Amino acid sequence: MLQTSLAIPCTCFQLRKLTRTVTRFYDQRMLAKAGLKNTQFSLLSHVLQLSLPMARLAAEMGMERTTLTRNLRPMIEAGWVELQAGGDPRQRIVAITAAGREVQRTARPAWRAVQKEMEALLGTEAVASLHGNIEHALARLSEFLDGN
Repeated sequence: MLQTSLAIPCTCFQLRKLTRTVTRFYDQRMLAKAGLKNTQFSLLSHVLQLSLPMARLAAEMGMERTTLTRNLRPMIEAGWVELQAGGDPRQRIVAITAAGREVQRTARPAWRAVQKEMEALLGTEAVASLHGNIEHALARLSEFLDGN
């Protein structure tokens, strides 16, 4: 196993390394089967449930609004989502289109297969523990972040 040169392991670095690896794992399998990146699938899945203002969607996805805008751009160009006017003239609501619903529906079996593969590789208990640890960390850290 590759060791870092830091005497004290950096939690941020280790988590980013893990998330990049997991993202590549999902993307390689989802792109091969569904032609969709996991980030796109996650966004489509969120707005499939409920059209949301950009700021709220960014918060729910745990990303900066500028990152959300960058991730939505190709999805808007593909016709999978659209931005609608909100109650406030400055507000934009992210809504899924019929084409986006179809893409999400078509990709869902590929996503489920990758989920099952991840559980098989890591073990069901390890995945459940990982999810629990992530939720615990998010709950503990969120109160210290701006905008919460």
